[in-house]
Amino acid sequence: MRRYVIAGNWKMNMTPAATRKFITELAPMVAGKDKCDIVLCVPYVDLAAAIEAAKGTNIKIGAENVHFEKSGAYTGEISAEMLSEIGTEYVIIGHSERRQYFGETDATVNLRTKAALAAGLKVILCLGEVKDERLAGITDEVVAMQTKLDLAGIEKEDLKNVIIAYEPVWAIGTGLTATPEQADETCGVIRKTVAALYGEDAAEAMIIQYGGSMNDGNAKELLAKVNVDGGLIGGASLKTDKFTAIVDAANA
Repeated sequence: MRRYVIAGNWKMNMTPAATRKFITELAPMVAGKDKCDIVLCVPYVDLAAAIEAAKGTNIKIGAENVHFEKSGAYTGEISAEMLSEIGTEYVIIGHSERRQYFGETDATVNLRTKAALAAGLKVILCLGEVKDERLAGITDEVVAMQTKLDLAGIEKEDLKNVIIAYEPVWAIGTGLTATPEQADETCGVIRKTVAALYGEDAAEAMIIQYGGSMNDGNAKELLAKVNVDGGLIGGASLKTDKFTAIVDAANA
């Protein structure tokens, strides 16, 4: 059976002090809720504070991006080894905002994923279609191709450390949400693509999150779908009560 994974993506929010306060408040609210894994992916400057505050809790900490080289003249970048050494467990790669605003491509997503896996990090790999692709009826083709390109050259044994987050780009930060049926259908396309690449057993084991404006109001219905194994949560992950409600939905 696949486990739910509820992961918060804080984006460019929270200072280290706010991070410590948030996790201190959140920890007792989600304590003992062990039917899902709980992850907070935070800005680089908050990682040390988050890792320290989360010690002894069931909250795991991740970063929001990683570079694909081990070291070098890449001003402003952070390597997978740097993240791993301070105790980071997860990293988001290929988020739609990275693709839209910072030139992320499937090729660089693939390189980052390989680097993160080599350093022992767990990857939350994001993909999804833009509005024009949805309206043109090519969502299935787009997400299948992204899955193939993003996972190119990654060994089957490494998939245990990869989570795929389906996030329709038109639903990120817009308040729009795919219907539960749309989310389930497209997550199913991703699962079928993984099956074609690695076999049915790998596809059945693959955790596929929905990442398009899941919140405390729609989480229960989305998580009830067979192909939706959790959520990559944006705005609702910045409020302890809303994030806890999503965790509760995964534990129901």
